[in-house]
Amino acid sequence: MRRVPPRPLLPRLAGATALLAALSGCGLLSSGDGADGPALSEPLGVTAQAGSATSVHVMWNRPASTAAVEGYEVYRGRTRVKELSARQQMVDVTGLRPRTRYVFTVRARDEDGEAGPASRKVTVTTPAAVAADRSAPSRPTGLRGTADGARSVSLSWRGSDDDKGVVSYDVYQGTTKIHSVPGTQTRAVLTGMRPGTAYRFTVRARDAADNTSPPSGTVRLTTAEGADEGADTAPADFTAAVRRSGDASYIDLTWTPPDTGGEVPAYQVYVDGEQATTVVWGDSAPEGTAKYSFYIGGGSDAARHRVKIRAQLPDGTWGAFSPERRVTGRQ
Repeated sequence: MRRVPPRPLLPRLAGATALLAALSGCGLLSSGDGADGPALSEPLGVTAQAGSATSVHVMWNRPASTAAVEGYEVYRGRTRVKELSARQQMVDVTGLRPRTRYVFTVRARDEDGEAGPASRKVTVTTPAAVAADRSAPSRPTGLRGTADGARSVSLSWRGSDDDKGVVSYDVYQGTTKIHSVPGTQTRAVLTGMRPGTAYRFTVRARDAADNTSPPSGTVRLTTAEGADEGADTAPADFTAAVRRSGDASYIDLTWTPPDTGGEVPAYQVYVDGEQATTVVWGDSAPEGTAKYSFYIGGGSDAARHRVKIRAQLPDGTWGAFSPERRVTGRQ
């Protein structure tokens, strides 16, 4: 996880304005992106899942920066293998070798066609090829789903059978594949849905030879009206407490990541109703309890603050806020 090392902020913090000004001076709160506008940052939450012995499904989240994204470039090692529009945040890379290790990265492209920094590297190994395998997996059964608020849905199903083993499950919205999970997983969380919209989903199983099962039964879901991101997208078990170390005061945060069906790469921390910082994990985000601390001042300051956080979802949007916690600068 990347952090900005804490350094002295202000000798006394009288309230929200002073605290946020201090965080900005410490580099935790953005103070502008220059005369030419905000710069692209790297795509977040990149994952790679072997779809078969010769294909890999790569997914990623939008960059955390506010710069406009016009497209994405997917790299296998140093070779650019795909160029995609800004609307696409997943792709199947085909024509690969069985039983081979690959490294993938993704770059965002701006309005001028310039590529931003590369994402973190993700490594995946394709399974061994299966000779003369013409038998497709059985149809996934028992597909069920629920709409969580206006922008996310959860799906679950019973696993398929295959004589050589299921490598992945592909989720379809209508006739378009929109998601993929490992063959050991029979649940998916989909985000980026439109409020008040009816959807139809099916699931297909795939084996190492790229044989695809018949589609599951169809589940029909309608998202809620409004802007509710869905309670299930909020970090759970959120706590905030002040810790003293000598003359310095810190706020220690802990939480459980929401189950989004993928890795949560970033969180926004809000103090007194304003965004104070974005916490970004580099190589791997925690699957269990997550922790983060930041410096709020020293001396005898006793200011009270309100703290809450929210997670970045697989489609790059931000989920629901955690409950807000109140802390006092001196304990």
